[in-house]
Amino acid sequence: MKLDEFFVTGEPLIYGGMVAIVLVTSAIIFLLTYFKKWKWLWREWLTTVDHKKIGIMYILSALAMLFRGGMDALMMRTQLAVPDLNFLSAQHYDEIFTTHGTVMIIFMAMPFLIGLMNIVVPLQIGARDFAFPFVNALSFWSFFFGALLFNVSFVIGGSPDAGWTSYTPLSGAALSPGPGQNFYLMGLQLAGIGTLATGINLMVTILKMRAPGMKMFKMPIFTWSSLITCFIIIFAFPILTVALALLTIDRIFGSQFFTLTGEGLPMMWANLFWMWGHPEVYIVVLPAFGIFSEVIATFAHKRIFGYSAMVWSIIIIAGLSFLVWVHHFFTMGAGAFVNSVFSVSTMLIAVPTGVKIFNWLGTLHKSKIEFSTAMLWALSFIPSFVIGGVTGVMLGMAAADYQFHNSYFLVAHFHYVLIAGTVFACFAGLTYWYPKMFGHKLNERLGKWSFWLFLIGFHVCFLPQYFIGLDGMPRRIFHIGPEWFTLNFLSTIGAFGMGIGFAIFVYNIYYSFRYSKRETTGDAWGGRTLEWATPTPVPPYNFATLPEVNNIDAFMEMKEKGETTFDEKKLQPIHMPSNSGKPFIMMAILFFASFALVFEWITLAAIGLAGGLIMMIIRSFDYDEGYHFSVNEIKQIEQSRRGLDHE
Repeated sequence: MKLDEFFVTGEPLIYGGMVAIVLVTSAIIFLLTYFKKWKWLWREWLTTVDHKKIGIMYILSALAMLFRGGMDALMMRTQLAVPDLNFLSAQHYDEIFTTHGTVMIIFMAMPFLIGLMNIVVPLQIGARDFAFPFVNALSFWSFFFGALLFNVSFVIGGSPDAGWTSYTPLSGAALSPGPGQNFYLMGLQLAGIGTLATGINLMVTILKMRAPGMKMFKMPIFTWSSLITCFIIIFAFPILTVALALLTIDRIFGSQFFTLTGEGLPMMWANLFWMWGHPEVYIVVLPAFGIFSEVIATFAHKRIFGYSAMVWSIIIIAGLSFLVWVHHFFTMGAGAFVNSVFSVSTMLIAVPTGVKIFNWLGTLHKSKIEFSTAMLWALSFIPSFVIGGVTGVMLGMAAADYQFHNSYFLVAHFHYVLIAGTVFACFAGLTYWYPKMFGHKLNERLGKWSFWLFLIGFHVCFLPQYFIGLDGMPRRIFHIGPEWFTLNFLSTIGAFGMGIGFAIFVYNIYYSFRYSKRETTGDAWGGRTLEWATPTPVPPYNFATLPEVNNIDAFMEMKEKGETTFDEKKLQPIHMPSNSGKPFIMMAILFFASFALVFEWITLAAIGLAGGLIMMIIRSFDYDEGYHFSVNEIKQIEQSRRGLDHE
């Protein structure tokens, strides 16, 4: 293979990207070496099995991916701002269009929410860690190296260009030769292993490790939404795993599962993809609903309205999410009966979602609302998401879908649902739990600037797209006609508004780190659930003594009774797992094997796979029993972090 076939050449923007990667990597290596932080990085972060640190790494990775996916979006919007602009070539546009969708769904939304689940759920249920801390670390590195593999494609080998849905036969070896599509297949496969493992791990944690007295219907709504999300992950992700494996075998080993020749079924890919893909939408929306429930209850200073209805609506949404996948291809000739069945199931899912909207409004009714930044994200979500939901019901009508399908109306709909549902929740959740993670709040003034710019930019960007779609503009085009100029230009201005909002959000993290007042109590917002009962920063073992739970808002009840999670009479030594470098090393080896398979270097891939198996064997002979915090150590930690030293 020649060097110019290995590296992507001929695109000025990509050359700029290469230079940026080299400069940023060099700067990181220089700083770590200059401040002698390599050992610290290895000991504290790369080998950690602490769910809180793993959650922070998920969120940092997701923010980096939000930047990458956002830059892709801005490049696409620039290309579509003016008729016949040649800012991007057709090929480059296809690649950016593909990576934008894949990065945002798989490598931004999911890890962001899984990061918040990692940090918050064990604290909400009164657990000391995940059920399987080693597997939790393995899951993170699996996602991290999967994202890395996917992202190196734009400088090495070339990006995938068959759309984020990767429909066959377009994504097959005949129509998409070269390594681009293999990066998609292997990157998603590697990251998917971690997601599936997280689903199992978190589900076991919630079912088996709740604090004494915390029955299922006394769990916080965010924990409930995380549990139901885990069920969806466990049933949906194996479908994607199988589909990716079959397409990989098609492309690399010449089989014919999805080809046009040899009795392959290209349409089967669409079925398998959306049997995973539609539940996937709820994997990123249900935890978001949980976040909004926590934020709204806290800042309305009121217990969540209709708790049981809220829980059952999450369960019903999860069940229905597996029965709607065919609405993604109403126009592909399945027949009137099949379309009717899936049209009804699609509209049915709006009912439990509507129940949740009324529950949130019921919580806000006659309450003293505190307009914090997190609460603004939650309040703006409700009307924005309703617009997305109502247009979803319009698309769910099979007859109408023949008109809307493949137009910008559809693009506007799913961005209204996914950005208002998921991205708003990521910002709300991060702002809300930030003091628990880092010991200080984000600056409220900068937070509100960021919020208003992002919110206004969002509506200016996507509302016009409903109208250009109704005006006949198809999606997946990279040149617009003069008749669509005005609304497209407006849409592009909105996109840059969102970009500025995100930039201020990132600056706020830096500004708050430098200037925000440090938290002293651990209860930053007058919280209602158990995560606020821990001191800040949270000790490695989370709870010195496990609380007894009798109520939905367990921490509110503890505050009323004057109880804390530090009862000196009940203290006992606490067992914790040891850090381990094995997850990082194992996934680095599998990354190497996957990279080799992308370029069809079968011998190297086989060596890498053998290395992964050897690491698993080594792990099975690992007899490290962990370590204990003694009662005295616990006392010292609790007293210093709760400000009791002077007593």
